[in-house]
Amino acid sequence: MSRFVDVRFPAKWSTDKDQIERVLAKSIGCRQSNLGEYRVIRKNIDARRRPVHVVWRFEVATIAGRLADVRVPDLQLQALPESAESVHIVGAGPAGLFAAIALIRNGKRPIVLERGQSVRQRRRDLVKITRDHEVNPDSNYCFGEGGAGTYSDGKLYTRSHKRGDIRGALEWLVHFGADPSILVDAHPHIGTNKLPDIISRMRIAICEAGGQVHFGARVMDIQTVDGVLNAVEWEGVTTGRRTVSTSKCLILATGHSARDVFELFYSKGWMLEAKPFAMGVRIEHPQALVDSIQYHGEDRGVALPPASYRLVCQANGRGVHSFCMCPGGIVAPCATEPGQVVTNGWSPSKRNNPYANSGMVVQLTAVDWEALGFTGQLGGLAFQRSVEKTCWEAAGQSQCAPAQRLIDFLSGDHGRTSKDLPQCSYLPGVASVNLRELLPDVISDSLAAGLRTFCQRMPRYKDREAILIAPESRTSSPVRIPRDQKTLMHPDVTGLYPCGEGGGHAGGILSAALDGIRVADAVSRT
Repeated sequence: MSRFVDVRFPAKWSTDKDQIERVLAKSIGCRQSNLGEYRVIRKNIDARRRPVHVVWRFEVATIAGRLADVRVPDLQLQALPESAESVHIVGAGPAGLFAAIALIRNGKRPIVLERGQSVRQRRRDLVKITRDHEVNPDSNYCFGEGGAGTYSDGKLYTRSHKRGDIRGALEWLVHFGADPSILVDAHPHIGTNKLPDIISRMRIAICEAGGQVHFGARVMDIQTVDGVLNAVEWEGVTTGRRTVSTSKCLILATGHSARDVFELFYSKGWMLEAKPFAMGVRIEHPQALVDSIQYHGEDRGVALPPASYRLVCQANGRGVHSFCMCPGGIVAPCATEPGQVVTNGWSPSKRNNPYANSGMVVQLTAVDWEALGFTGQLGGLAFQRSVEKTCWEAAGQSQCAPAQRLIDFLSGDHGRTSKDLPQCSYLPGVASVNLRELLPDVISDSLAAGLRTFCQRMPRYKDREAILIAPESRTSSPVRIPRDQKTLMHPDVTGLYPCGEGGGHAGGILSAALDGIRVADAVSRT
């Protein structure tokens, strides 16, 4: 027999086993010497006031008793028979890879087509973006093995608990090499330095079971006969050779930046929907400052992680909020086409870089971009692309990004160009530009109002060393590829299953993975 109990104690005790057992024994009403076996189920931090506390959930055996063994799931993929039915998957991000695993578990052979490269080759392409300002439109921070998540932090937190078996998805990641702490932490995180190897192991397991993964395979066409999927045509990005594969079932897991896929659907007259999304900037502070604000001046020591924050408010009638906050992280260049600048953030597993960055974005709807002349199903995409090009031009037509000190962005009604810029983590370089004038008013005015609200809540947030880097434009897809709620197929194409972030059905690594599993299960039921 066992029971579950939540225990709150000072964070500084979290590395002291004797203190933990003392407070745990007290919480269940027994002597420490009589404490039975226990294990930690969940860890959370309560930093609302000083001293900072942690709240841990324990499973505790009866007095002097033993806990039942933890269920160890069987996560070995069994080899597929030669006769296994094939299912094509477009995209090797979390949605595509988890869909592939689920298909194998259901006895079907996944054939994954990924326009980008493996994690090893992809690293070389990322270096070229930073060092040479050269963007490969097929292999970059968004396209390639593991998708955008591979090199953008590895956060695994989701508020969408109805999407599927969250623990099950986390157990797969642990099976492929993630630290088991992700099963316990309330806000689990793998780290960009560790995630690529985990993704590679997933791909190897898929192939060893009989699945296929093709890199450098850009989908050019999806062919139908009388509204039924018939074939998928793809091109080798290095060879130019085209291949047409007969296909009765295709999972479309292309991610939020595969603009050519949206344009393909539009050209065929297949249903698309303009979707609200958010745009803004990356804001970066010294991590030590964020620690001091969030932990109320308390020394972080070894017991507390680098501090994060989550901010949200209403400004000018629309939402303004932080996005993908990266403690101890780096702001990265994430363009997917020449002639554009895009930023995002990531953190290594130790989150030990000297800066903390976060997206700071404004919610937008079709009304906003249509007022600026961007209309139709792809109006949001065109608006997004326009802002990215404008930022590219303003910073010198390279991967250098336009930037501004926070204090200058908030100066007066129109801001002022910063005379100089603080050191920051964005390696391609930054150029001093008045972002209040550069960004569309619908973004800059609400962003300024929102930031003023946040600075009132946290006065030290308005620090001279805080810098805004533009644009943060790929928070989510500006287009939704609809699907039937029951079959999960596209309304116009039988056998075509939109999936993950690119279809507008997920947001982040974990929710995309869960959607991939859900779609694969739907495929297996048909």
